[in-house]
Amino acid sequence: MSAPRLKVVLTRRLPDAVETRMRELFDAELNLTDTAMDRTALEAAVRRADVLVPTITDAIDAGLIAAAGERLKMIASFGAGVNHIDIEAAVGRGLIVTNTPGVLTEDTADLTMGLILAVSRRLVEGAQVMAEGRFEGWTPTWMTGRKLWGKRLGIVGMGRIGQALARRARAFGMQVHYHNRKPVPDMVAEELGATYWDDLDQMLARMDVISLNAPATRETHHLLSAERLARLQPHALLVNTARGELIDEAALADAVARRAVAGVGLDVYEHEPAVHPGLLGHANVVLLPHLGSATLEARQDMGDRVIANILTFQNGHRPPDRVIPAML
Repeated sequence: MSAPRLKVVLTRRLPDAVETRMRELFDAELNLTDTAMDRTALEAAVRRADVLVPTITDAIDAGLIAAAGERLKMIASFGAGVNHIDIEAAVGRGLIVTNTPGVLTEDTADLTMGLILAVSRRLVEGAQVMAEGRFEGWTPTWMTGRKLWGKRLGIVGMGRIGQALARRARAFGMQVHYHNRKPVPDMVAEELGATYWDDLDQMLARMDVISLNAPATRETHHLLSAERLARLQPHALLVNTARGELIDEAALADAVARRAVAGVGLDVYEHEPAVHPGLLGHANVVLLPHLGSATLEARQDMGDRVIANILTFQNGHRPPDRVIPAML
């Protein structure tokens, strides 16, 4: 008699092809309504599942992990970030935690470059002018933005996405600078023409554009505090497509109100989906609804990666994308 199939509980809707494959391989429980699970529903899910497949909208904290049943063996998260999961509590409970790194690198870098362009060239503001029928013809001084060629880009976090952004920025003639926990290999730095700064404060004070591409950890929470935001030059642009917690959003709203920064582009927010009201309604602030990995290809690849991790675990091997506390 064949072994019983793993009970896999999905907390949100995933691409149809991914859900179909999940049903073929596992005893997969789908969330057809795509309604985010509340605390009660999540507690029930971790009690009946062998594998939980959450997304970044689900808070998998120590209390939830403690409430899990004996069946739960794995948390296979759909997404690259894992700051919504208490990894130490999960590992302490003997659970395997995986994510889906790498597959959304190029898409997120595309969006980041798009935000830099949108803020610097006032694209959203211009589109709004057209939508409202306010365009009265070209003039030499109207809606002038700033060119990117020759500008200094400071990348905070030089992992996969940071490096992919650097390649795009070089094609736009930007000078690439970066801050990271440690320098990238010389070969990578040479390919990207990238200058390393070990002191983040010094780099921030000298850049024309700052892009945040670091993970959310205890160390990076409010990495851009009010004090650090004050180091930016008044003509600088700030873009964040990583995690909202990297910025003190109230301090950023204050900086925008004081015109201490020239422009801001955000795809993520500190208290998502809420946005600080002080960031709304400014022509020089471009806000997107967390679209970093929102391509059909990326979401399909993320689902395939989740399945690969579960299958590897089921077959008694170490999943390729296992997350352990030492990695954070």
